[in-house]
Amino acid sequence: MGHVTASLCMRKKEPPKRHGAALLRPGIIRTDSEQDRQVGYMFIPSTNVRTQFTCKAGPPRVSWRLLFFGTDQFAVESLKLLNLCRNSNEGIVEKLEVVTLPGDLPVKRFAQQNQLALHNWPPHIVEGQFDVGVVVSFGRLLHRGLIVKFPFGILNVHPSLLPRWRGPAPVFHTVMHGDTVTGVTVIQIRPDKFDVGPILNQEIHQVPKNCTAEDLGAALATKGAHLLLDTLMKLPEKIANKREQEPKGVTFAPKINRSMSWINWEEQTCDQIACLCRAIGSRIPLRTMWMGETIKLLDFVGKCYTSDERNQKPGSVYYDKDSNTLAVCCKDGWVAFRTVLLNKRLTAADFHNGYLNQTVKKNTSSKPAEGQFVSRKGRTEELQTNTWRGQKKQ
Repeated sequence: MGHVTASLCMRKKEPPKRHGAALLRPGIIRTDSEQDRQVGYMFIPSTNVRTQFTCKAGPPRVSWRLLFFGTDQFAVESLKLLNLCRNSNEGIVEKLEVVTLPGDLPVKRFAQQNQLALHNWPPHIVEGQFDVGVVVSFGRLLHRGLIVKFPFGILNVHPSLLPRWRGPAPVFHTVMHGDTVTGVTVIQIRPDKFDVGPILNQEIHQVPKNCTAEDLGAALATKGAHLLLDTLMKLPEKIANKREQEPKGVTFAPKINRSMSWINWEEQTCDQIACLCRAIGSRIPLRTMWMGETIKLLDFVGKCYTSDERNQKPGSVYYDKDSNTLAVCCKDGWVAFRTVLLNKRLTAADFHNGYLNQTVKKNTSSKPAEGQFVSRKGRTEELQTNTWRGQKKQ
């Protein structure tokens, strides 16, 4: 799919010209001047959706009246591109208004800064005002009574290759599970369900090596905005050729939470710990147990190497003076951290001198000081046993 660049939407949009009785016959344009012969408008029967076209440019293109539903920065990217096109003469967006949730949210700030009409959730004045709805990162189920008020339904931009990673946190789970390929999908929303509607448009995105959830989310937000615009430009065609999601390959992406941050040294590999850190580490520090207390592991370095003299038991930890890190043994090797949080922030050297060394004072051997991080017993396995299924809200 060729991306629609900002240059498509830079020229100022002129107000539409009405051509009296000529509009009553779909597909027929009667013009009275040279200017009118360049650009004409017609109405699609029963939808009141204006179609704009140039006589030399080929098939007509619909000009949509849109109601946008969104909250966060991911959603802002789509709203920004729609607003840019609203202010152009390309005829893709005729009207744009916004529904958001309470609070100081990025979508609300953008709408206010750009003088877009704001509606509280749930919106009440909808019927007959809009042609299509657009949902991006909104987090609320939409009921049939709302969806049917939009002649072309409500679209959703989702940052994964559905049906993989249905749910509220697809980007985090993409990184957490080490996926090398992801993408964005535009679907039609089904009443009272999340992420199960028919696919209208989809585009693949290669996940860069060592990519964080923040980096990937930003890239998919931009790609999703352009895919949305491409969908709107061809919406009748996209709807006519929509396809249902395959029942195979469905996975779920529940919200991230603190229970996901516990490291299981016996079960997790170096790569899995690295993926977990890139997925949630900037929001929820990775954690383990030390002498019965919770310790947060910060400034992840990655996989490291140590001599065969070290205790290879998972959870074994020692201070590596050369790299000034704490090296910890996991299922298939060693990973390193520069900083920990135990009552206060400590460098690897501080933790070694103040805590790690204290555990081996009675050890008279010449081996370097080693300690033990312990996997928390009864750790909740969010990745394997989530119950989110995208079904009706109870």
